[in-house]
Amino acid sequence: MLHRVVTQNGTTQTRVQLMDSDYARAEQMLAPYRMRRMPGSAVKPAWLSDGRRFWYRAGSRFIVVNPAEGSRHDAFDHDRLSAALSMASGHAVTAEDLPITAVKFDEAVRFSAFGSRWEWSDSAGTCVRVDGDDPVGFDEVPSPDQSWVAFRRDGNIWVRRAGAKRPGESNGAPTSEDEFPLTDDAEPQFDYGGLPEATGARSLMRILGLPYPLVVSWSPDSTRILVHRLDQRGLPELVLVESAPHDGGRPVEHRSRYPMPGEEAQATMSWTVLDVAERTVVRQQAEPMTVTHPSAIVYPWWTGKSGDAVHYLEQSRDARTLQLRRLDPTSGETTTLIRETGETRVDPTPQLGEPPMARVLDSGEVLWWSQRDGWGHLYLYSADGQQVTQVTMGQWLVRNVLWVDEDHRQVWFVAGGLLEHDPYVRQICRINLDGSGFTRLTDDHLDHDAVSPPEGGYLVDRASTSSQPPRSVVLDGDGETLVELEAPGTAELEVLGWSAPERFRATAADGKTPIYGLLWRPHGFDPQRQYPVIEHIYPGPQNFRAGPSFNEIHYGEPEAYAALGFAAVAIDGRGTAGRSKAFHDHSYGDLGNAGALDDHVAAIRELGHRYPWLDTRRVGITGQSAGGFAAARALLTYPDFYRVAVAVSGNHDNAVNLTMWAEHYHGDVSDEGKQTISNVPLAADLKGKLLLIHGELDDNAHPYHTMRLADALISADKDFDMVVIPGVEHALIGRMHYLYRRTWDYFVRHLHGTEPPSYRLAPLPMPALGG
Repeated sequence: MLHRVVTQNGTTQTRVQLMDSDYARAEQMLAPYRMRRMPGSAVKPAWLSDGRRFWYRAGSRFIVVNPAEGSRHDAFDHDRLSAALSMASGHAVTAEDLPITAVKFDEAVRFSAFGSRWEWSDSAGTCVRVDGDDPVGFDEVPSPDQSWVAFRRDGNIWVRRAGAKRPGESNGAPTSEDEFPLTDDAEPQFDYGGLPEATGARSLMRILGLPYPLVVSWSPDSTRILVHRLDQRGLPELVLVESAPHDGGRPVEHRSRYPMPGEEAQATMSWTVLDVAERTVVRQQAEPMTVTHPSAIVYPWWTGKSGDAVHYLEQSRDARTLQLRRLDPTSGETTTLIRETGETRVDPTPQLGEPPMARVLDSGEVLWWSQRDGWGHLYLYSADGQQVTQVTMGQWLVRNVLWVDEDHRQVWFVAGGLLEHDPYVRQICRINLDGSGFTRLTDDHLDHDAVSPPEGGYLVDRASTSSQPPRSVVLDGDGETLVELEAPGTAELEVLGWSAPERFRATAADGKTPIYGLLWRPHGFDPQRQYPVIEHIYPGPQNFRAGPSFNEIHYGEPEAYAALGFAAVAIDGRGTAGRSKAFHDHSYGDLGNAGALDDHVAAIRELGHRYPWLDTRRVGITGQSAGGFAAARALLTYPDFYRVAVAVSGNHDNAVNLTMWAEHYHGDVSDEGKQTISNVPLAADLKGKLLLIHGELDDNAHPYHTMRLADALISADKDFDMVVIPGVEHALIGRMHYLYRRTWDYFVRHLHGTEPPSYRLAPLPMPALGG
């Protein structure tokens, strides 16, 4: 339905009244539904026990790949299995929607379905219920040889023999030889194998009904366990109140240890080695290290075929020093092998959460990633640490190490910045460890997201662009194709009105630095009309948002806005990760600028000059977490540009946020420094329409961030809207459909200029866990 409206500047514009069908189409753009229309677009290899073959799931199909034979085939007869499972379980099952998880491929196929374990024999065509093959729990870690399972009990580390009886099972209790503790001295808040409460997603685990995960590392020969002991005693507590518990009883308080920037008391940890056969405990002989993020806990690894040593990374509290240290598992003695310092962060990876690029070779040499020359490159340290060779160099960076062939002295890696047209595009490369023989194994304009098995030897490559779905193949060490895997199309999305986003380049606010982003055109695009713009923002600084590959981490939100008649953009300004050290450091000491909001404004204005159909007088912005902070920040600092903002789970006052956010990425935690990274002092500058959304059990960016901003807005006598959602955490799992609908309604009403329809979204599928 069309109707004309007179805008504030006196012009007349045609507005389209949105219908229920528009919301229904937008709903189908959200990630869980969109992915179902593109089976095979996210190949995630799971290596089989021989370390050479792998399996993956493409939609409802389970596929096994043998690169040595160049073969790819169904893991089993899906039609026969579904028919047999239907008969055995009494539940109707189809091959197109197999409800199986925790899949294991050995002589037969075992899986979980309908609360039981099942075994399928493809040769016999039988599907039978089995006992004694319970899948390893979320809070358990099996040994490499599958003979032991490690778990926690009362904060201590225990092990049980695989397949042994568990407490409470009807056929009896486990014996002392089948199940026993390896530690016995855990105390409340001083225990083994857990995560810091401030960053451990405890609310999410509780909401999903999952036990707290266990973090341990088995030695390669399955004889020892490396585990950290985490000390959170005496840390300040954060109290959240669950106002509407499911049992209908009194409100429930939830407490967690939550230290904040500048506070002296922080969590600390040290390493412990546990011997399963001898039942001995070896403790690290060094001062405990400060833990402000779980990355420290997942940065150790065993070296040598039987676990001759443990190596780990230790980052200082301010992140300006990074050390590679060696732990002797027999004595606990610790030796520093590499120590690197800087004026800003010294990172082990381009983006937080990626596998660190530090490899200790069998020769004792160390392959080390560093930004010391202004880019992220590989360096080879001699075994005695006296000689350092720069292996890679140039105005580009190594994004990921795939594997190292010590016999041939070569390393395979993924590089970014080799293509002039887009520094984020990744290419697969190989180089000799002495720095010679640099070879690009991929020579195209596609973005290559590659992984390799633990022992290397080949690559699973997923090549795509922002508009072209990933073509997945297996490559050998020379880049030649061994097996074709998947090549999905977009026809099913296009039927719904979807069109691929445009990758664009613009100029930053400094007038010279190129920045990059994505632009989604509205469904039913008409270049003669003008469309309001919604920016979907996440400003890092620990990562970047608008990458060049298909299905980047947008959750389908920009595609949904396009279905509702908006133009949508995502932009990476200066201060975000993935490029040069100088580009990333633009945000250091200026975290309040939220990934260079001035760059975002400059880019959208440039797009407005480039495309007259973009109405840059009607610009909205939304984001979650740091994106929620940035959305509110944009409205407060650029009130004449951004008109409407929806800020979700925003960390609006970083003075009371997670310690690492301010200390690692801002640096200045003085009272004045913390004021500059808070939205609260800017409340009086509000002009546009602002909707704040937060979950009451958010133990990451706690809801008091939003409450502090709300208090300041009320003190400034400003009108705003706010939704506090009971019973949900940082990601609003279980209530995301409500979040999306309220966000859409807000933009339709205040940016589009029409009343939203009455359509209600269905709850989104819960996150998939396990195979």
